[in-house]
Amino acid sequence: MKIVDLTHLIKEGMPVFPGTEPPVLEAANTLEKDGFREKKLHMYSHTGTHMDAPAHMIAQGWTLDQVPASAFFGPAAKLDARGLQRIEKHHLESLIKPETEFLILWTGWDQFWGSESYFGAFPTLSPEAAKWLSGLPLKGVGVDAISIDPMDSVNFEVHLELLGSDKVIIENLKGLDQLPEHFLFSAMPLKLEDADGSPVRAFALVDHDLSTNC
Repeated sequence: MKIVDLTHLIKEGMPVFPGTEPPVLEAANTLEKDGFREKKLHMYSHTGTHMDAPAHMIAQGWTLDQVPASAFFGPAAKLDARGLQRIEKHHLESLIKPETEFLILWTGWDQFWGSESYFGAFPTLSPEAAKWLSGLPLKGVGVDAISIDPMDSVNFEVHLELLGSDKVIIENLKGLDQLPEHFLFSAMPLKLEDADGSPVRAFALVDHDLSTNC
């Protein structure tokens, strides 16, 4: 079994969603002064590779600390969405199997991480595709872009559709080119109180027999 890390490094000056602030990693204690090292972290809950809880945009939505860790792990299917403008229902229908719990959208956009192009016109789900996904028993949908909605969205239609159906959204994934079409996926958030979102350490387990009970 191979573990593939799908997580961007959190560091000062990293890309963040427009209107938010990049993280500040402050040296709170040092070896020279205190005999141990410790950092003070100042960052938004949706920094870097992160997870959106339903509570991010849904008034009565649940927070990440309200569900078990099993909600963040399971069999996944990867769609090669490179070159598409909109991801439609017909792109997804044959991909998602009865055992699929996560859909991962490979746009290839992580190649632009750290440049202005990262905030460009990456492939996104159409409203119709998002509505269809909302009716499936998935745990979540992930993407290797800054958002699951287009950058010019003002109503966050895809977010609202998915979060409103009790699914999580994982954004800013990386390295999806290393994955097969089906694999095991994990994205574990920090167990923060009242967590509308959290940075995650996302990874995939590949070369695993998905026919076994996970």
